[in-house]
Amino acid sequence: MIDLLYVVLIAPFADFAFMQRALFGSLLLSLGACPVGVFLMLRRMSLSGDAMAHGILPGAAAGFLFFGLEILPMTIGGLIAGAIVALGAGAVSRFTVQREDASMAAFYLISLALGVLLVSMRGSSVDLMHVLFGTVLALDNEALALIGGIVAVTLVVLFVFWRALVAECLDPLFLRSVSRLGTPAHFIFLGLVVLNLVGGFQALGTLLSVGLMMLPAASARFWTSRVEPMCVLAVLIGFASCLSGLLLSYHAALPSGPAIILSAGVVYFVSIMFGTRGALRARAIRHRHRIA
Repeated sequence: MIDLLYVVLIAPFADFAFMQRALFGSLLLSLGACPVGVFLMLRRMSLSGDAMAHGILPGAAAGFLFFGLEILPMTIGGLIAGAIVALGAGAVSRFTVQREDASMAAFYLISLALGVLLVSMRGSSVDLMHVLFGTVLALDNEALALIGGIVAVTLVVLFVFWRALVAECLDPLFLRSVSRLGTPAHFIFLGLVVLNLVGGFQALGTLLSVGLMMLPAASARFWTSRVEPMCVLAVLIGFASCLSGLLLSYHAALPSGPAIILSAGVVYFVSIMFGTRGALRARAIRHRHRIA
């Protein structure tokens, strides 16, 4: 039994360096992206996060067009493109009659089409799949250093601006009336979203990077209503999803990125049913009230 557990759970990481790097990189991503996902969810900006994830594609594709699959040019390009999409959509919603969700959707569609076009100009279908879905098993030391730097910046910013970010989630108008941090906190938060999406792009691609950000956060929402425990629980769910997804991809010969996101999806559906704030608990409470 012990030998079987070793072969199933430990041997893939003990025997292969690429599995160790994949696990370390994905755990780092969870540590930074999952708390950001909690704030995205509380702000009711979950789909905006998905739009910004696609928004980094043209910049990453431009870096690929000129330098190939080099991390630094693609990262810089992704940061620039993500910032343009976030600021552009915000400016359109602020200075026109269009709401931010509609402007974000427009920028997202344009960005996705432009990014695919740029990749197709130089690369093959394999390169396009790499950009769209990532290659977590191909993370090297340079990519891990980049992800580690993004996570460090994220944690420091969250620590420094925690109260302002929480207050803006609950009542942004009140925060702006009592503090000058209202507007800066919003743009700082958007910067964190873009940073973590760029970090996730290295491992999961533009189409799946937002999944590791949002699914653990959405799952944690069914277990607690307090922000601090929700962030901690989201990180733990992210850790479990990465570990189980990598093991599933190894033993079943499945793509690693989708396996990680599907593992997070399983936790999400379990949380819907069995969470302390999930469907079965709510139904039981309503049943007791009827009896009373």
